[in-house]
Amino acid sequence: MTKPLENKIALVTGASRGIGRAAAIALARAGAHIIAVARNVGALEEVDDEIKKAGGVATLVPLNLRDFDALDRLGRSVFERWGKLDAFLGNAGSLGVLTPLAHLEPKVFQELIEVNVTANWRLIRSLDPLLRLSDAGRALFVSSGAARKHTAFWGGYGMAKAALEALALTYAAECAATNVKVNLLSPGAVRTAMRARAMPGEDPETLPKPDAVAPLIVELLSPSNTKNGELVTFKA
Repeated sequence: MTKPLENKIALVTGASRGIGRAAAIALARAGAHIIAVARNVGALEEVDDEIKKAGGVATLVPLNLRDFDALDRLGRSVFERWGKLDAFLGNAGSLGVLTPLAHLEPKVFQELIEVNVTANWRLIRSLDPLLRLSDAGRALFVSSGAARKHTAFWGGYGMAKAALEALALTYAAECAATNVKVNLLSPGAVRTAMRARAMPGEDPETLPKPDAVAPLIVELLSPSNTKNGELVTFKA
């Protein structure tokens, strides 16, 4: 069986559940050594068990993405151990609260910015030199249709994802002449805990599981991917 990420190093944020978990396992099956980043140690250990069952290897990094100094140290640690990074999936995100903009609490607004935008910028800052040291660095950021729909009560989350898209597409333009390819993924409605919080009356059985999105993520993070600066939409 061909493994497109054989001997590659892939870092995944939000790796303990949902799309991040499914992606980490799929990337491991594709041959990558996974650097799995998430806050929940127990959930990370469960992902590690699944990766081992798939014949893969992972390094677990319990980390809160709002600890920006730790994100700086993460890049240094990756360099000291592997000397490069081949793939980065910026998956972790915060939904915040669905409410009118005038009712959005400042602390929630701040969390939306810090988790969805600032953390990814700090990770770009920390990991960009490592991606450039790879012969085929790939970065993929998970966005949402909310960034472009401007739906009432979704303003906080939509604003944060729109900012993420601007950040990622600018980074892609800056990488255009390099070996690094940067893209965005809009997964649509997927059966995740975040989706359940946002749509409590929705029947989850009508939605695709996170595993369904994972092959597309593997494709976009593989050396064979030539897309750069594109927003790719998952279609079940």
